[in-house]
Amino acid sequence: MTRNTAREIAIQLGFAASAMEELPQEMMDKFFDRDYYATLGEEDELYSEYPNEKHMEYIRRLATLTFDRRMEIDQYIRRYAKGWKIERISKTALAVLRCAICEIMYMDDVPNAAAINEAVELDKGYDEPDTVAFVNGVLGGFMRGEINIPADEAAQAEEAAPEAGNAAPEAETTADGEKQTNG
Repeated sequence: MTRNTAREIAIQLGFAASAMEELPQEMMDKFFDRDYYATLGEEDELYSEYPNEKHMEYIRRLATLTFDRRMEIDQYIRRYAKGWKIERISKTALAVLRCAICEIMYMDDVPNAAAINEAVELDKGYDEPDTVAFVNGVLGGFMRGEINIPADEAAQAEEAAPEAGNAAPEAETTADGEKQTNG
């Protein structure tokens, strides 16, 4: 298993935790039951390999930190998702943003550029290109505004996605009349 696969599993766990309002530890204990995990592997190649100890520690740490710090992380997302309420951002894009910002803020063993690049690449597998560019723009703005990286380094990080920037992703109207980003 690669770190990228472990990251994607952590993002999916974060997505599930926010949808179910379940504590991550309880959810992860069920999720990583070997029999249950084996059934997932039959359905999705992502779960074909059970995480080794190192990857399991990383997944659990990222999912738990993201869950525990989500209020603070969401404040950063609100600040840099200019013109967008957090409720309107696709759930997958939100899970990706939360994990990337968590890695940047609280996980010193993950290089910032890797957190951004991997987040953008992973989001490409779930969201439309406009939403991917939006995620990349939010992360670039976050880096410039909070981490104080030079503008040229932020621009390099934003080049990970085509048409990157803080452009809002296309929105769809839900049944209750609210707009939600694609994803």
